[in-house]
Amino acid sequence: MMQEISVKAFAKVNFGLAVLPKRNDGFHCIESIFQTVDLSDELVIKRSEKKGCFVTCDSMELPEVNTITSAYKALGEILESELFGVEVFIKKGIPSGGGLGGGSSDAAAFIRGMEILGDFRLSDEKKDYIAAKTGSDVFFFMHCDDKGSGCALVSGRGEVVKQIQPRKDLWLVMIFPGVHSSTKEAYSLVDDAFEKGKKITSPDFSEYEFIYNKSVQDWTFINTFTPVISDKYEKIRNAIGALEKTNCCYAEMSGSGATVFGVFTSKQQADFAYNSLAKTWCCKLVSTI
Repeated sequence: MMQEISVKAFAKVNFGLAVLPKRNDGFHCIESIFQTVDLSDELVIKRSEKKGCFVTCDSMELPEVNTITSAYKALGEILESELFGVEVFIKKGIPSGGGLGGGSSDAAAFIRGMEILGDFRLSDEKKDYIAAKTGSDVFFFMHCDDKGSGCALVSGRGEVVKQIQPRKDLWLVMIFPGVHSSTKEAYSLVDDAFEKGKKITSPDFSEYEFIYNKSVQDWTFINTFTPVISDKYEKIRNAIGALEKTNCCYAEMSGSGATVFGVFTSKQQADFAYNSLAKTWCCKLVSTI
């Protein structure tokens, strides 16, 4: 019986993220393309004689209830046999609170590791149950491949996931501006903009996959969060401007921020841009996977 396993949890970026007006239940629907990139956390999962799930991290203090403990609890609810105890150590590579889905990816990677440790296989329906108990972005990561990578059209509150063929020919220079915008704040700012009649026109969701497969220079994706967040945080606005000056094909913010990224179709151009930006900004060069 396997006692320990190490799994990777990859970050995601949003190529386009349209936020729709608030629903009657207070939530928002989104329309987006999520894609994984080769920036990751590493999870070491060990069987424990103690019942429960105990999570530690190398670079931050985690709340007692987090995405991994929530996923563990939901997993226990759907298994017919008693769930064994585990200790989980997270080696962070994905910046926290950057719009890159780190916590959600950790939860899905944890479930993949538990399937191997426990020698069981969950149906998509059971994975979606766990995602519903854990967080909206978890749905996407649960539908990635066995290594945790993939690309999908995501809609609803994040629970409607349609996998599409991922592009693996793109390089991204990510800038971490050093500010934190909470998801709650981001949605509040968007709601304020909607109430004032401000609206950004987004491509029709039915066209997203077609646009995604076009030349990146022809992308017309938008992120509804970008104008309201960049208006409030000058560093985000400046970071996007810095990327645009590198002649990248497309520059945007991921999720509700604060990470911004520029997309390149040439590794050489991406390297040049990264080396130039790294003199001023905290940044990272990654590729789509």
